Amino acid sequence: MKKRIPKMLTAVVAFSAFSLSASAKAAHKTLAEEFKSEEIAATITRYEVKEEYQEKFRKILSDYVLESLSDENNIMSEAYFEQDNPSVLWLFERWSNKKAMKNFRSNSKSKAVIKLGKTALVKPEKIIDIKDLEPISKQEWRKVSKKEDNQLTIMLFVDAKSGTEENFKDVYHTAMQKFRSEPGVVTYQLSQLEADKTQFVTFEKFRSKNAFEYHLNFPPIQPVIDYLNTSIKKQPFQDGIHNLIEFAPLTRE
Repeated sequence: MKKRIPKMLTAVVAFSAFSLSASAKAAHKTLAEEFKSEEIAATITRYEVKEEYQEKFRKILSDYVLESLSDENNIMSEAYFEQDNPSVLWLFERWSNKKAMKNFRSNSKSKAVIKLGKTALVKPEKIIDIKDLEPISKQEWRKVSKKEDNQLTIMLFVDAKSGTEENFKDVYHTAMQKFRSEPGVVTYQLSQLEADKTQFVTFEKFRSKNAFEYHLNFPPIQPVIDYLNTSIKKQPFQDGIHNLIEFAPLTRE
């Protein structure tokens, strides 16, 4: 004689299975939504600051970065100056959507940057809208270097020859996860400029100069180097490299 399962137990099991299924779907939906890069507002802003205003402008831009990081819609905000030209500052931002970014830019911290910029900047700031390729999560963007690290941040602009941009993306697609798994890599992101699909920018954050040297000799990088040496509009590609020094938020483990 078959043993009967009480109706109450059957109901509990069914409900549990439904709950797990619903939770899994919710988790999947959340993950899917997080990686919809077309909805994410990502920008790079370049400021060229007059020498006498550099310290003051860095301070006010730092305040903007710190305030933005506390906003639930912010994915990342970081500010840097160029190692070889401290008058040039770069602000990197990613928001959950354009509306959230627009709303934040109407607050007092943003207005303070705009107000000072009218007298502190050599020329108006340049805002570059970008789309991340193979985007990373907010948690990954918020990863930081350790206190003992000597962080090295590289930005590389790539102006591809027309018709080769898909090849460039394919080359990076093959190498990206390997790059991101390197022990000395904190952040590695390739983005495409919204205004011109043949233009790209990489954002590469390493724990040290040694980690960067390891990356340059890492075998998976060779197809990328080969592309850069043959398929961009202006050589050498090294002219597109910017060495950046972080000044906000300067968070460390």
